[in-house]
Amino acid sequence: MAKYILAFDQGTTSSRALVFDENGKVVNIAQKEFTQIFPKPGWVEHDPNEILSSQIGVAAEAVSMGKLKSDDIAAIGITNQRETTIVWDKETGEPIYNAIVWQDRRTSAYCDELIDKGLEPMIREKTGLVIDAYFVATKVKWILDNVPDARTKASQGKLALGTVDSWLVWNLTNRDKHITDVTNASRTLLFNINTLEWDQELLELFDIPATMLPDVCDSSGELAKTSGAIFAKKIPITGIAGDQHAALFGQMCTEPGMVKNTYGTGCFMLMNIGNKPIISKNKLITTIAWKLGGQINYALEGSIFIAGAVVQWLRDGLGIVNSASDIEELATKVENTDGVYFVPAFTGLGAPHWNQHTRGTIVGITRGTTSSHIARASLESIAFQTYDVLKAMEADANVEIKDLRVDGGATENNFLMQFQSNILNARIEKPETSEVTALGVAYLAGLGAGIWKNTEEIRNKWKTETVYEPDTKISTQKELDNWKKAVETANTWSDN
Repeated sequence: MAKYILAFDQGTTSSRALVFDENGKVVNIAQKEFTQIFPKPGWVEHDPNEILSSQIGVAAEAVSMGKLKSDDIAAIGITNQRETTIVWDKETGEPIYNAIVWQDRRTSAYCDELIDKGLEPMIREKTGLVIDAYFVATKVKWILDNVPDARTKASQGKLALGTVDSWLVWNLTNRDKHITDVTNASRTLLFNINTLEWDQELLELFDIPATMLPDVCDSSGELAKTSGAIFAKKIPITGIAGDQHAALFGQMCTEPGMVKNTYGTGCFMLMNIGNKPIISKNKLITTIAWKLGGQINYALEGSIFIAGAVVQWLRDGLGIVNSASDIEELATKVENTDGVYFVPAFTGLGAPHWNQHTRGTIVGITRGTTSSHIARASLESIAFQTYDVLKAMEADANVEIKDLRVDGGATENNFLMQFQSNILNARIEKPETSEVTALGVAYLAGLGAGIWKNTEEIRNKWKTETVYEPDTKISTQKELDNWKKAVETANTWSDN
């Protein structure tokens, strides 16, 4: 009897596939990077067909490398980079434009127009989101407005839109299923998180025909089946969730008040707030955490656009490190940043600032500044941005957060994690597995396939590997004050 779960982890810079056993342990893993396309400053695109081919390729590799067969796979779970938007032709199955990535800022001016019209309170009330180029709706509108014949085809019902999960399922099912789950739907600026339906008023505002939209399903259950063309048998797809929602579930933050932070390309902090939405008063997002067995869970989220990407920039842009793993050694060659602060707003500032126009800014440089100071300031910027989000979250939820569960590549950096603990004055818990996002969707898929009965059964599997306690002897107030001034400086520059 098949007992393995295949998790698709389709990320911003690579496609990954992991096979999990019935104990939630990783059996096999395969990964492939794909092309990042930058047509203009602030624009970021992917080739949807390369996303698809790379994801199918690593899935086949992950299954075959452990001498497993498709018969051994009980279910597939899909987790994906969120907000990245694809529009394709229903008849040909081909994208009409590249995928516009969540980091892309091309619709910033249009977003400013909507804000100037006073539409943000209405949109926030319906969707839990702020008006920002980050989300799906403005990307779809841009494609329809700028690709020849797109508007005509859309009005004729010939085009489909979707986030990456929808694109994958459409192709895995040989164009049979056009679906998305509630978590991905809640990132579009088109989905009403109170009624759990696509919102007609918002569709009219963004001029998007309803015929383009996917059906919205739960995050777990019998959602679709592969066609049999890709794998030798038809495998049920029983779990779908956006990457940060999957990570929240993988961290077993299943009770209200539990918080996790993922340190990836960006940084994403989510707090489980239970079965009723809280609309943020501190510029956070309200999002759907997941929907299980018909029961909805909401979350507060703070999105930081540039976290691990700042390390990639030090490697690829400045060339001061050969690999991302070298950054900790370089940063710890100095005792402090010597007054250097780095606001890595390469694609604007996310929560809780939400300034689309801010750009990366380094302040405090002297003749004595070295690559080590820049490296240390880069790592500290990740912790400072996380501090800003956590304080906004505490204010919204009216709780003091003293425990934070962490995951993502940057959690391998001991300096960063200890500095983070000190800055937050909070306990940092890192789990045994680093594959929390894929694990979360594997849990959802396993529940949907009946491998596990309930979340209580899964919760016992979560184990801590490393704990970082704050060093109470260190005062961090001066650094926090200087960080605030650095952000104000970056925003002032963008205003001019």
